[in-house]
Amino acid sequence: MTKTYLKDLIYQVNGCAIEVHKHLGPGLLESVYHSCLKKELTIRDCNFQTELQIPVNYKGLELETGLRCDLLIENCLVVELKAVEKVLPIHEAQILTYMKLLEVPIGLMLNFNVTHLFKEGQKT
Repeated sequence: MTKTYLKDLIYQVNGCAIEVHKHLGPGLLESVYHSCLKKELTIRDCNFQTELQIPVNYKGLELETGLRCDLLIENCLVVELKAVEKVLPIHEAQILTYMKLLEVPIGLMLNFNVTHLFKEGQKT
């Protein structure tokens, strides 16, 4: 997996998110954006898992913690969706936790509650 591959994958996911945001705008619930983004990813033939339960391996035991990743794209990109006024440090900790537990090299946070998604609403 190369940096170029990951960059292209982020570009493709951002394109899907921008398409969703262009049609819906800000102000809806996260679940609405999630459903529409899944549809857009499917249209573009992206391989993804959604609402992936993330177990924690503790001393050789797999523990169910209730952690769920919004989207795991191509088994190498964690995508966390938000529809909040402001992304907080706890949201950033959340995506970093998912990346570490899933052993994924990169994550993308998309906050749909902004006027311009590409300028204000995405963070890698």
